[in-house]
This record gives sequence, C-alpha cells and structure tokens, in this order.
Amino acid sequence: MSQITTQSSVEPKVKPKYEAFDFRKYQPFAFAPQLTDRTWPNNTIKKAPIWASVDLRDGNQALIDPMTIEQKMQFFKLLVEVGFKEIEIGFPSAAQVEYDFARKLIEENHIPDDVTIQVLVQAREHLIERTFEALKGVRRAVVHVYNSTSRVQRDKVYGKSKDEIKQIAISGAKMLNDYAAKHPETQWVFQYSPESFSQTETDFAIEVCDAVIEEWKPQNGREVIINLPATVESSMPNIFADQVEYFCRHLKQRSDVIISLHTHNDRGTAIAAAELGMLAGADRIEGTLLGNGERTGNMDIMVMAMNLFSKGVDPELDFSDMSKIVNIVSECNNLPVHPRHPYVGELVFTAFSGSHQDAIKKSLDFNEKNHEMTQNIWDVAYLPIDPAHIGRSYQDVVRINSQSGKGGVAYILQRNYGFNLPRWMQIDFSRVVQQKAEDAARELKNEEILDAFETTYLQNSGYELLDHSVNNKGGEVEFKGQITLNGETIDISGKGNGPLSSFIDGVARHTGMKLHIINYSEHAISPEFTYNDDDDAQSDKTNAKAAAYIQLNVDGEIYSGIGTHTSTVSAMLKGALSALSQAF
Repeated sequence: MSQITTQSSVEPKVKPKYEAFDFRKYQPFAFAPQLTDRTWPNNTIKKAPIWASVDLRDGNQALIDPMTIEQKMQFFKLLVEVGFKEIEIGFPSAAQVEYDFARKLIEENHIPDDVTIQVLVQAREHLIERTFEALKGVRRAVVHVYNSTSRVQRDKVYGKSKDEIKQIAISGAKMLNDYAAKHPETQWVFQYSPESFSQTETDFAIEVCDAVIEEWKPQNGREVIINLPATVESSMPNIFADQVEYFCRHLKQRSDVIISLHTHNDRGTAIAAAELGMLAGADRIEGTLLGNGERTGNMDIMVMAMNLFSKGVDPELDFSDMSKIVNIVSECNNLPVHPRHPYVGELVFTAFSGSHQDAIKKSLDFNEKNHEMTQNIWDVAYLPIDPAHIGRSYQDVVRINSQSGKGGVAYILQRNYGFNLPRWMQIDFSRVVQQKAEDAARELKNEEILDAFETTYLQNSGYELLDHSVNNKGGEVEFKGQITLNGETIDISGKGNGPLSSFIDGVARHTGMKLHIINYSEHAISPEFTYNDDDDAQSDKTNAKAAAYIQLNVDGEIYSGIGTHTSTVSAMLKGALSALSQAF
C-alpha cells in the first residue's frame, strides 16, 4: 500500500532568515586575557607619548601610487618640521627606491641630530644584511624586525608550531646583534614586533618577546622597543587595553624596554585603542598623519595629538599650520581629506543648525566681554578647540545664517557656469550676493549672480600675472616672474614646497606683508562652459579648463580669490592675486 502524505502533514517551507548577510559566520573575540583587576580605567594621560611616524613606510605601502623619492623627501621634511623625533622611512630591503631614499637621507645629511630614522625588515638574513647596507654611516637608527605570531598566521599561512615561530623571532634578534656589531660607529636601537599581536594569545606573545629581549639584553645598555601591533583591529579598544596591561605586567624585563603600540582602524576605533593602550602602560605610539594605511588605515597621530591638545596636554607636535600639513599630506598621498575628518575637515567647524550658530556666537561674545572670568580658557559651545590654533577662520562658524541661500548660489554657479565653489568660498561670496539682493530688493537673476562673481573675483584691475617660471630643485620649488600690483610691474622671486607657496613667498618678500595660505581648492571646468579669452581687458572670463580657489591670511585678515586658466599652475597663481586684490 502506498503511503499518502496530506497537505496538512507537510512541513511548510520557510525561507532561511540568514542568507548572504549571516553574522553566524563570525565568532566572539578569542584572545582576551583574564584581567579582573585591571588598573587602566583609573589612569589619565598627562604627557604625550613618544611619537613615531610610519607615513613613509606603512602609509606609503598602502598607496595606489607609492611616493617618489622627491615626495618622500618633502614628506620627511614636513614630519621633522611638525616635531617628530622618530620617523620610519621605509623598508630598504623591499624595493630599490626605498634603499635609495635611505642612502639619500644619510649621504646628503638630511637627518637632524635630534631625529632618529627607523626601518622595517623581516627576520630573514639576506633582508637584514641589505637593510644594514642601506643604513651604513647613519648616526642613529631603529632597526625594526618582525614576524607574525597570530594563530591564524601560524596555522593557515606558515603551517608552523609555536616553537618554530618563536625560533624565527630569536633568529632575527641574533642576526640584528651580529650585523650591528659590524657597524659600531652607529647607535643602534632594536625594535621587535610580534605581528598581529592583538590576534595572538597574549601569553604566547609574552613568551616570544621575552626570548627576543633575552638575546638583546637591554639591561646592559642596549635600547630596545617592543611594538605591539593591532595589525588587524579585531576587538573593542578596552579589550586591547587589557591585552596591553596584561603584557606589561608579565613581561620579565618590562622596566628595561619601551612598549610601543601600532593600531589599525578596521573597527574604526584605532585612536581609542591607542589612547586606552597608553592608560594600560604603553610609552610610544606609531601611526600616520590623517590615518593613511592599509585597509581602513593606521591610527591618526594628528587626531590623537589634537585630542591631547584639546584637554590641556602638550602633544609635543606642532599642528598650528594645519592647512600646509593637510596640503602636503594629501598631495603626497594623492588622497582627499574627508570634509568631516576630525579637526581638519572642511566642515568640522561649520554649524548648519541655527541653534548651534547662536550658541557659538553667544559663547564667543561672552568670552570677549569676560576675559578675567574666563582666564583665557577655551570653553565654547560646539567647538572643542579654537579654530585659530590650527590656522582656521572664524568665518566657518559665525557667519552661516542662511545655508539655503549659500547652497542656492553655489548650485547656480555650478550648474550654469561650471564653478564648483568650496564651502569657505560659498560663505565668502554669499555676503556679496546678500548685499546685492538687499540693494536690489528683489530676486537676483542668474546673470546678475555671475556678474557679481566676476566683478568680485575675476576682474582684478591692477593685479595681473605676467611672465613666470616654476622650477623644482631638489624638492624645493622656485618661482620667478613678473606681476602687476596696483598697476606697477614688479619682479617676484620666492621659494616653497610648491608653485603656490613659492609665489606667495615671493610676494611677501617684495611687499613685506605677512601672507599665509589658509585654504586651497581646484577643479577642472567642463568643456561645455566656454568663454572668450580677453586677458588684455583684465578679464578671467576665458576658455578656462581649471579653476583655483585661494583663501589667504594677509596681515591677520582673511581674503578669498579665484583664478581661471588653461594651466592649473597659472590658475592658482591668478587666484592668489585675486585674493590679494580683495585686501586693497
């Protein structure tokens, strides 16, 4: 007899709840040490850590187009100027350009006496030998050797046991001893990283580091750094802090070594992990400016330093010329800066909410009227720091009364005429449009907005760029040329890190004015927006392919200008002249 199944006895087909987006594939973090008596939550950061920039190595290796030697030199000089005393310059055994850059720094004496360069190398003899060749003749250097210790790397990448992994580390430590002994003229500092420390059993990481330290014997005077990387950020920052505190407690020779941290931003909390890691006992922090690095990036040293600054702790780094820093970093990395990036983004000091604007203005007014009460301490609603400390203007925060108005004007200029104004230029021009609309007592036509735009920025009577040349000499840019100022033709000569800065330097030298670039932006103008070239009539209403927007500090006052030209360099120089014309 056949068995018949009725409809009511068939189990209904239910669509699985989890398909492509299945969180069950992931497990809770498995490497948290047992630390029930943690002390780090009771600590505070009262002093800046030892900062170590890895922009030229870890940051550089993550770029689509790695930096040239010239760009690395420009970046190195910036890092020195900001105040870094330890700078990882590259991986000399990995590429010829890395080797050549190390040699250039050493042979041409670019390394200040108070700056120590650092290089990275795997625990392999031929690479270590090449690394010491690259450093021949250096006064002082950190040689940073590493090998991966994490469980996933041991089991799935290398197929090695814990003991075999430890032996790789010991072998690397011995080789550093041997090669350093061949170059006693150099002051060598040894650094070891158990790569992927945060994904390694903490007790095993301690065992490996103890073995390495035993080879180097820091108690006899050898400077040793133990670097703890969150190579892939995989836990909450408080767990990372537990790992660091547990490590510091149980390392046999903790008092003889410097503990360094190198956090990545896969979970978006690299800065928090580094800060809590300092509370847990770390002495030193590695990271990059603006957080460039593999995947979601390295820990952003600028943000962490400014966090200290905003709480009254000397960061021991100078970010007062933030516009210059951002320009060089974004130019060398060929990466844009997000408008909401902490401290440096274009919009971070902009309040769109009317209540926010009112609170900021009232706070500033109160402080101005009550100097004795406030004792010059910064305490302003919605502004964690004084924008002036990093070279930013108050225009961003106190003159935003009609956002829709600014947005509308910017939209008309972009849609009809191809000008994509940055926000700070929108704010500057909105005042012009508002006054014109009030005078006319009616809605302005598009042509009237364009006319006001050209009259204000592009028709600079008495200010003209004549013949000029821009030359790059060993990373320093030199400008020579002629311009007219107030109808007078003058010769200009200046130097800087780019065409614009060298031009500004030349104008400042000639006029005696104090000039400082606050903001700069540029873009190509779509071919559909064409104009007749009429330079003789002092009009920049040209068949331009580039528009440059410049904001200058001229003797303490802020002025904005625009330049257009088929050449990007000429556009930026004309933009600077446009800004200067606003000052007179």
